[in-house]
Amino acid sequence: MKITLSKLSTKDLATLSQRIINSAETGNFAVINNHPLLTELKTMYVDYDEVYTKQIYSGKGVNVAEADRQRDNAFRVLKNYLNGYRKMTTLNNYLFAEDLFQIFRLYGIDIDKESYSTQSAQMKKLIEDLEKQENSQKLNALSLLPAFNEMKSKQQAFEEIFSEQASANATLRQMKSASAIRRDLEKQLKSFLNLITAMKDIPDWKILYADFNELVKAAKQSKPISVNIKGEEKP
Repeated sequence: MKITLSKLSTKDLATLSQRIINSAETGNFAVINNHPLLTELKTMYVDYDEVYTKQIYSGKGVNVAEADRQRDNAFRVLKNYLNGYRKMTTLNNYLFAEDLFQIFRLYGIDIDKESYSTQSAQMKKLIEDLEKQENSQKLNALSLLPAFNEMKSKQQAFEEIFSEQASANATLRQMKSASAIRRDLEKQLKSFLNLITAMKDIPDWKILYADFNELVKAAKQSKPISVNIKGEEKP
């Protein structure tokens, strides 16, 4: 019963391990019940199964990008309105629009094109300034408080989703790598199969050996599957 475990694909190693464990636990092989090597193999497999298909990143990037798009839109709506209003000198309170637009200039009228972190920092300062009583009154006079609250809400929503992504990514990076756990699983599976092979001529072990040998043969005949760094199968 020879097999080079390192040549098996990520998925095939998992499949072989699972089949070996399932076969050993059918209840048909009393000699292996509660054996320490089997117990350790099960532990290694659980760890491997948890991470071998895990992604390096959380996959929340799409949600973050959408939240950023929404806050950009809210920012531009308010900025563009003020920019147009301040130029209409015949309108009442056009100077209010001018004053508020200058606050946008102060923190950057193109911050929606900046990186997530830069935009967040500038948006925070912009919102704090616009929330000052004198500026809030000007927004109210221009009937722009709803638009301002929308921009503030979208900024808060972005920060919440971004924080969730950062936390999820940190958790994934702290997990033991699939490659390290694979080495542990290979070592344990090899020890277990060596035990079965060493005992193959003992009456109570013959059927067990034959059963496992068929599983190993099936694994050796499996078509290799290329796996990328994120643990996803490539065609």
